[in-house]
Amino acid sequence: MSKPDEAEIIRIFQQSFRKKSKFVPEDVEILRMSKDTVIAKSDMLVESTDVPPGMKINEIARKSMVACVSDFACKGIKPQYATVSLAIPKGFSRSKIKKLAAGFSMASKEYGVKIVGGDVNEGKEIVIDVSMFGISKKIVKRSGARINDVIITSGPFGYCSAGLKIILKHLKADAKFTKKCKQHVNKPTPRLEFGLGISDYISSSMDSSDGLSATLNEMSRQSRKKFVITKLPTKPDVEKFAKKNKIKLTDLVFCGGEEYEIVSTVSRHDLDKVRQSAKMYKTPLFEIGYVTNGRNVVYRKENKLIPVKKCGWLHFKS
Repeated sequence: MSKPDEAEIIRIFQQSFRKKSKFVPEDVEILRMSKDTVIAKSDMLVESTDVPPGMKINEIARKSMVACVSDFACKGIKPQYATVSLAIPKGFSRSKIKKLAAGFSMASKEYGVKIVGGDVNEGKEIVIDVSMFGISKKIVKRSGARINDVIITSGPFGYCSAGLKIILKHLKADAKFTKKCKQHVNKPTPRLEFGLGISDYISSSMDSSDGLSATLNEMSRQSRKKFVITKLPTKPDVEKFAKKNKIKLTDLVFCGGEEYEIVSTVSRHDLDKVRQSAKMYKTPLFEIGYVTNGRNVVYRKENKLIPVKKCGWLHFKS
């Protein structure tokens, strides 16, 4: 009997809660309390599975915060408060603890999220669980894509995937490209201002941190529409790296992870407004395809439709 992966474990819990819960898979949780709708998100970082070699302690702390910020960004919601619970190894020095605190403080100031509490415990490795909260009257769901919508991303894909291959598998790359990739891995930058700016114009949206193919397939499934990708959201230096190391470019772009970008659909009528927001917030907008009748995700290349299977990062399987 096969062991369950992350997605199946979540489904098992969902099924056990179903009678009492109206759970719908989203990037954040929606809590309706009297007049207000509270938006919440919890995300856990575990040193042995989420921290690549070379990542600094303050970067680990910051990344645990921005992972939650990214989920708020794609929903067009401003996060306001956070709690941070962490386990740290016995004997962790005062200097290291100060670096953790500096990382949390950095993210707090960067995105205007006030840390209001949490918990500390002893563990065999660093484990950080961040819960983040905000208030919103509406939320951009994963399921709202409409026929003829344009599919967009808030940035390029491939740098994180290439960076992890450079760090973990020692693949070849020049110094400039290596530095850029490591920056994407160690210091991700969610597009919060852009997400807030386009929330009135997009029909569906999702965070891409588990990989672009996983994101597109989930949005397609929930929207019950076919997503046709006509252009890969990447840059020439990623293509050069793929060619040099004999890696499929589509694998780097679709099957990565840790890329905290916004993937959305927008009507052609509102596309210019989204472009203006991208320019205002200095966001590298990529228009990568369109929505049509049907199911699943395909990549149109030289008049051929290639299925884009779900790949990317999945705990207990990847």
